[in-house]
Amino acid sequence: MVVRDIMNQSLKTAKPDTLIKDIASLMCLNEISGVPVVDDDGILTGILSEKDIFKAMFPQTADIVADGLKHNYETSESCYVDILDKSAGDLMTQTVASVSPDMPLLKAVTMMCARNIRRIPVTDKNNKLVGIISIGDVHKAIFQENLLKVS
Repeated sequence: MVVRDIMNQSLKTAKPDTLIKDIASLMCLNEISGVPVVDDDGILTGILSEKDIFKAMFPQTADIVADGLKHNYETSESCYVDILDKSAGDLMTQTVASVSPDMPLLKAVTMMCARNIRRIPVTDKNNKLVGIISIGDVHKAIFQENLLKVS
């Protein structure tokens, strides 16, 4: 099996200038935990996950030290409002691993496990986004293929 066999081509994406409030709405309404960020030509420029959004709320080490290691994390929740007007380009992970449609599926899973990521974009030779796969997609596909052998 190769990546093309299971990749999701019905993608929710963002542009670098898309506001976080719009992306957060997209993620919540579609029950997804991240989106690829692409330019006007569909070239992958980054990926934005819920984790990236929450990292922006974390206090910096210098702030924790200045607070005498007594940072009030409950008040940090109010920082979420400040993040909503930032853009995807401000918070996205720019160095993004990707796989090709022709890559063997288990090789893609190996990359995902080694990098501790749950989803990975699928790009063509020109780095144009053509799909995405998740660990769940892979597990489901391998389970179904092997279930048919058992039956």
